[in-house]
Amino acid sequence: MTTTTTTLFAAVILALIAAASPAHGLGGSATTVAVVYSTATVCGLVADEGNQHIQCWRDGHVTKISPETSFDYIAGGRDTFCAVRSGGFSLLCFNSSLAPKRLYNSYSILLEDLTVGDDQICALTNGTRSVICWRGDRNTNSSQFPDQSHQFKSISSGLGFSCGVLANKNTVTCWGSNSIMASFIQSQFTNLSMSNIVVGGSHACGFNLTGFLICKGSNSSNLLPDGVDIHSNSAYEYSRLAVGANHACAIRSSNGSVVCWGGDGEFGSNVTVGVSFESLVAGLNFTCGVTTSDFSIICWGTGWPSGFGAKLGLPKVLPGPCVQSTCSECGIYPQSQILCHGSGSICRICSVPISMPPKEPLPLPPPTVNPTQSSPSRGLRKGLLAFAIVGSVGAFSGICTMIYCLWTGVCFGKKKIHNSVQPTITGSNANNGQTSNSSPPSRSSTIRRQGSRLMRRQRSGTSSKHTDRAEEFSFSDLVAATNNFSLENKIGEGSFGVVYRAKLWDGREVAIKRGGTGPKTQKFQEKERAFESELAFLSRLHHKHLVSLVGYCEDRDERLLVYEYMKNGALYDHLHKNNVEKSSTLLNSWKMRIKISLDAARGIEYLHNYAVPPIIHRDIKSSNILLDANWTARVSDFGLSLMGPESDRDFRPTKAAGTVGYIDPEYYSLNVLTAKSDVYGLGVVLLELLTGKRAIFKSGENGGEPTRVVDFALPAIMAGEMGRILDPRVGPPLVNEAEAVELMAYTALHCVNLEGKDRPTMSDVVASLERALALCDDSHGSISSGPISIGSE
Repeated sequence: MTTTTTTLFAAVILALIAAASPAHGLGGSATTVAVVYSTATVCGLVADEGNQHIQCWRDGHVTKISPETSFDYIAGGRDTFCAVRSGGFSLLCFNSSLAPKRLYNSYSILLEDLTVGDDQICALTNGTRSVICWRGDRNTNSSQFPDQSHQFKSISSGLGFSCGVLANKNTVTCWGSNSIMASFIQSQFTNLSMSNIVVGGSHACGFNLTGFLICKGSNSSNLLPDGVDIHSNSAYEYSRLAVGANHACAIRSSNGSVVCWGGDGEFGSNVTVGVSFESLVAGLNFTCGVTTSDFSIICWGTGWPSGFGAKLGLPKVLPGPCVQSTCSECGIYPQSQILCHGSGSICRICSVPISMPPKEPLPLPPPTVNPTQSSPSRGLRKGLLAFAIVGSVGAFSGICTMIYCLWTGVCFGKKKIHNSVQPTITGSNANNGQTSNSSPPSRSSTIRRQGSRLMRRQRSGTSSKHTDRAEEFSFSDLVAATNNFSLENKIGEGSFGVVYRAKLWDGREVAIKRGGTGPKTQKFQEKERAFESELAFLSRLHHKHLVSLVGYCEDRDERLLVYEYMKNGALYDHLHKNNVEKSSTLLNSWKMRIKISLDAARGIEYLHNYAVPPIIHRDIKSSNILLDANWTARVSDFGLSLMGPESDRDFRPTKAAGTVGYIDPEYYSLNVLTAKSDVYGLGVVLLELLTGKRAIFKSGENGGEPTRVVDFALPAIMAGEMGRILDPRVGPPLVNEAEAVELMAYTALHCVNLEGKDRPTMSDVVASLERALALCDDSHGSISSGPISIGSE
């Protein structure tokens, strides 16, 4: 091997080693330990057991979290911590009360490298390494999130901003609600080639490609001693790093000891003297680490409750994630099979110090350390050769990918697809090779070709070159699937057309919404707008409680959308159609009705709080809540939906829209739309579930004056006489069900307040309905199971 070739391989290897060094910022990147710094809660993934479940320490007490569930990664922030389930298909987050909430679920796009800050949760996708972020701050603008085409080596979140290192450029890019600080930190790392980045309060640290530790940003707490921003005497002196609000700590590669600086020198502790650590994670003003000797957790720092530090009473914690990998880069961690209990392996971190001629003057050391260096060994040289082989294989794979890209033409837009976060669908007939050139390109066609930057912000994890695909169907195929849109296949109507049940050529059952046609049709532009709205929203949203999009069709003036078929139809039909009463016995239980209301609330909460940018549905009603084969409720029909406000100011559309009986009176009268308008609509649905009455019904058996269910139910709820308005088809609630029904009724009462400011948020509604459903579950174990009366006469 020539000298030039050896140098080239060495450079590649050094970059790989640097990229493998984990680092954990404020709240933490994906590791096995998380801190919730507002409550000094510390959680870890337990080792040596059948699954990698979570246990948390707070105020001297240890709590098991979802003991039957196994997790790969965990990270914490200000008032929450999140965990990626084993396999990466689901993300759960836990609030300060340790109550879980599922934030993400997809079997086609898997997650890794989770990070949580004070107002933002971000993760990288497995394979493509593109970033997905969920907002914790309603003011976050979608433009503050990275483009989905970017691939990252690492990401980290801190106080109001996140940063990552781009894989192809090794440069730092930052984003978040604190755009000023994000821009400042990003500018500080301009022209630096980094392998990772870790952010804190007003600063960030990371390893450059030659293994030196660099910190940039504010120096208000002496984070940069004597103004020097390089903290290493030699390359790869440190292996792991954690950064807090105004301090940082690192683990020496030579012996595992920990070094801290910043915070005006107040972050040293006797509890860490002589202790070797495997990993670190930082809170706002304290740090925790997993020890090498017994995998216990030690925490210390000025913000730790005891003031000096302590060893926590948690059981043995994993030193690293248990993953399904051969760990070919640096080998498997000792005792890996025992620690992971046979379910995966812990990969050893590539953090061996390497002596090499410096390419720049040696920087000053951190304030309290004298590093130890070692020389490359024969075993290390073999390791370098292994890295070179791995790098060569990666390069060959990249060349193959480019050849495929050129051959298929997908890189140049020769295949017409629509980006989507739905699971990839096989066996597409994709227009059967037919195209229509009779009409000019629509605005939605332009969206498909170019991709809306606004719509990419929550495309769950694939780059624009490797997205999942919503199928494009030919009109003739959909005509055949619906038997020429026969009346017997008609199952409902949506915001811009009629919905038909259909069976595709490959046997899949779907629902097809066809835009209105004929002389009574509204302007084509309005149909086009509704079509674009649904296509744009559903192609980027993926949630258990939202109806999934399968595909679409555009053919001249025809606009059709193809959805996953909801076997059990609309909630409205089960509540209000006479011919379904006997077949809806499953809905004639209070537990099931509360569960359906909770399902719908979770879907709407996802739109309000976690979609980027947020979405206001504008047409929440019982006919837009569909039930799948498992009786899980899903929100449908996004034809009237709008992007939510990107600030606290009111959002004022051109005109009010919605359905009489469900439309927010404040929105209708003042033309002011906020997320609270959806809360009102759901409140009406809750009253429908409680009473069995339509949103507007006639009070007498033979007709009478139209009555709103809000006016019918609210006086009885306020008087505590709910027994006289409850749907008699369900029967009196059981013992603990009575409290659950009462809680659901009071939730509905608050949802339909005349003024939006007096209504709860959708997260508040979800919390109340979760409690109500838990009360129903408790009723199964109660001593008495007889019915009781709720304020009835």
